[in-house]
Amino acid sequence: MRRLFFLAPDVQNAHALVDSLLLARIPDKHIHVLAREGTQLGDLPEAGIAQRSDLIPAIERGAAAGGTTGLIAGLVAVALPGMAIIPAGGIVIALAAAGALVGSWASSMVGVSVSSTRLERFKDAIASG
Repeated sequence: MRRLFFLAPDVQNAHALVDSLLLARIPDKHIHVLAREGTQLGDLPEAGIAQRSDLIPAIERGAAAGGTTGLIAGLVAVALPGMAIIPAGGIVIALAAAGALVGSWASSMVGVSVSSTRLERFKDAIASG
């Protein structure tokens, strides 16, 4: 999916830009406006937490790291003596899934507090208004 970024000098130009995007048949659920803190956007579609922060990439990284850790823990658990009564595939899958869930949850807590890496290059322009 392509992501387009536009910088508008003021709210009126942002309104005109959003109107042009809507006339181009881009659904409003795909349009997000981000402005300096305290700027009144009116009826413009404001960017949510997923667009303003690094939430989604953090969840993806956490799921990968947690799933890998859980997979390794499952393989170690299967190799331990006394675990033969538990089906090997089940414990490996369960620990990998649990690791992915815990990793996603933990990294989402961090991702929410970090600004989006995609917006980093626009940070100064947004701060100046």
